[in-house]
Amino acid sequence: MKSFINVQDLGPLDKAMAEAFEIKNDRYKYQHLGKNKTLMMIFFNNSLRTRLSTQKAAMNLGMNVIVLDVNAGAWKLETERGVIMDGDKSEHLLEAIPVMGCYCDLIGVRSFAGLTDREYDYAETVLHQFIKYSGKPVFAMETATVHPLQAFADLITIEEHKTVERPKVVLTWAPHCRALPQAVPNSFAEWMNAAEDVDLVITHPKGYELDPKFVGNACVEYDQKKAFEGADFIYAKNWSNPGVTNPADYGKITCEDRSWTVDTEHMSWTNNGKFMHCLPVRRNLIVTDDVIESKNSLVIPEAANREISCSVVLKRMLEAL
Repeated sequence: MKSFINVQDLGPLDKAMAEAFEIKNDRYKYQHLGKNKTLMMIFFNNSLRTRLSTQKAAMNLGMNVIVLDVNAGAWKLETERGVIMDGDKSEHLLEAIPVMGCYCDLIGVRSFAGLTDREYDYAETVLHQFIKYSGKPVFAMETATVHPLQAFADLITIEEHKTVERPKVVLTWAPHCRALPQAVPNSFAEWMNAAEDVDLVITHPKGYELDPKFVGNACVEYDQKKAFEGADFIYAKNWSNPGVTNPADYGKITCEDRSWTVDTEHMSWTNNGKFMHCLPVRRNLIVTDDVIESKNSLVIPEAANREISCSVVLKRMLEAL
């Protein structure tokens, strides 16, 4: 596996899931694969779970790890071609990327959407520059449009906690005070569709439609209560306007309806549903204290499985070297 961006990059999903549970039972089984190999983790944005889980997974596999925070301790990087670099950016990404590639065997990249230019964001411009110019296998640690390591961990968590063969899983929009990217909901929808043994429902205010290539065969329901009825899992996440129905709205907050906050009443509509969120979460905005602290909250097991999803991806990439 030379790159990891989408669920298709893993090949048969049932095999990847089996591998995840194998690794969870013995996290150090494949330490030999990473001996004398180096992972470089490049962060253009802040991180807690991704940074810690990816580093832990690499260490489990016997790898050395280099972490580069581009905005703290490195030269400011220009990403556009044709720019006269007479401002505050001292180095171009097109020189920096092959230099980074000299010092490692695998590269993980985290770079969020700018939320001003939909075409630029959805082209995954920064990530594809790393794939093209680094000369090394590259995987996404959240990009402008996808967060596959999170979605893989979400799927592992659902498999562990489901009580019926084909659970109803609801991805629900929730309000937020800041404009957030669509990466997590995009990947969650994509991976739930790929799982096949999940009934996926997506609910959000009108105008917040995700890109059809991620929505796939999911049922879109604008009535949140109707969507929640009989649900086995509720996955709450805010996203800014994706600009699908109105490109001028891309990246904007066009709804602030607090009635979408997931509280005890919302969860009462479900089939004793489990609550999920990728974290970090704005309490009493996305979800109330009582819901996230309840026995049906899976946010901590979900975060723990980030180590497992990343371990599978790194193992596959090391085996391909």
